[in-house]
Amino acid sequence: MRADLDIIQQWIKPGSHVLDLGCGDGTLLDFLQNQRQATGFGLEINMDHITSCMAKGVAVIEQNLDTQGLSNFADASFDVVLMTQALQAVRRPDIVLDEMMRLGKEGIVTFPNFAYWRLRWSLMCRGRMPESETLPHKWYDTPNIRLCTFKDFEALCYDKGFRILNRTVVDGYHQDRWLSRLWPNMLGQIAIYRITRGD
Repeated sequence: MRADLDIIQQWIKPGSHVLDLGCGDGTLLDFLQNQRQATGFGLEINMDHITSCMAKGVAVIEQNLDTQGLSNFADASFDVVLMTQALQAVRRPDIVLDEMMRLGKEGIVTFPNFAYWRLRWSLMCRGRMPESETLPHKWYDTPNIRLCTFKDFEALCYDKGFRILNRTVVDGYHQDRWLSRLWPNMLGQIAIYRITRGD
């Protein structure tokens, strides 16, 4: 399991009811079911990933967040709603966050940091949209349509009244480095946030 997923699983209590938005091949949900006795669903649009989920015994629903939203789920129906490396690929991340907090007591979100120093340097020196391990696509074929920084995300949480319970900053290999913690918005490549409603 990827190191960032290992960090996330530590924040999820045994027996939690979990919704994983953009669950990929179901690796995290499979682990949570087997090691944390969690229950829940994954949402995914990639048919290969859906097939992998089903082979693992992970309950998965084919659903596009941009076109279908999450109105098919009742308020407060999950303990935790996850969204790993997918926030930047949806049209309205702000609405998705609202829905996450409507559905779950807590939300866990990960995304690449567009303020990482190598990306800044590349843009300044080359004058072209940067690419990296965490953002490997060209500007014209990227699935990432809403790039942000750690500060952008924290400002959005503040504006919406969400509380940040935990924040971990990791490098492109999903390792926690002291330099990333020292200056996260400049030196961190991937953000991992655990949030809840402020009320």
